[in-house]
Amino acid sequence: MKNAEVAWSAFDSIAYVDHNYRDLQAEDAEILPILRDHFAGHFRNQGVGPVYGIDVGAGANLYPALSMLPWCDEITLYERSPSNVAYLRSQVDSYAENWDQFWDALCGNKDYKAFDADPRERFQKVVRVQQGDIFDLERSVGQWSVGTMFFVAESMTSSDQEFRLGVERFMRALAPGAPFATAFMEHSKGYHAGEYFFPACDVGENEVRESLEPFADGLKVQRLETEPAVRDGYSGMILSYGWRGNSDPQIPNG
Repeated sequence: MKNAEVAWSAFDSIAYVDHNYRDLQAEDAEILPILRDHFAGHFRNQGVGPVYGIDVGAGANLYPALSMLPWCDEITLYERSPSNVAYLRSQVDSYAENWDQFWDALCGNKDYKAFDADPRERFQKVVRVQQGDIFDLERSVGQWSVGTMFFVAESMTSSDQEFRLGVERFMRALAPGAPFATAFMEHSKGYHAGEYFFPACDVGENEVRESLEPFADGLKVQRLETEPAVRDGYSGMILSYGWRGNSDPQIPNG
């Protein structure tokens, strides 16, 4: 099933959050220290200047945005589904208590722990929600100085071509040298968000690496050690991170 054929308005954000993020699951607990240390290692020695972050396909997941929170002057939560957009907007003024455990995990790094602002107050100040299609990011080349994309490119289509194009659009939206992190469900067979079933593209470490490598410097791709337990129909999670390279390869879209 192609992305345009999916009924994104049927995505049940509340059911999705309740299943995936009501509690801090073991796989996310493995991801968060890697994510925070990657961003902290980059930004702790950076000079003065505005930092613009983007979480592409934010869905109903706030922890990628929280991982960028200490470092950004503005964070855009970029999301297509109307129900997810509504959920994200409901969280901006004061996000729900279940997200505190994710922030606490990030605070295992001294740079986050030393961040003395109220995270909810800062979230309200710097986060904005924008409804948009990942493929439309071609209009925003090089715009963002840090970016995340978690469980998006492989979870919006069953098409390998659209998967690769989604990764490309994300990477091209980042400025050269921008740190990034992406996560993927390995060999996903699709998933439910409430009553509706959503498609997935079957990818493994090789496909993830091949999609990112042309655009990245210092790329790390690793399969989580934690056994898959979030739901049925996937074999594990893959986390990748690095920096947007200076190269701009021409990759066919059609």
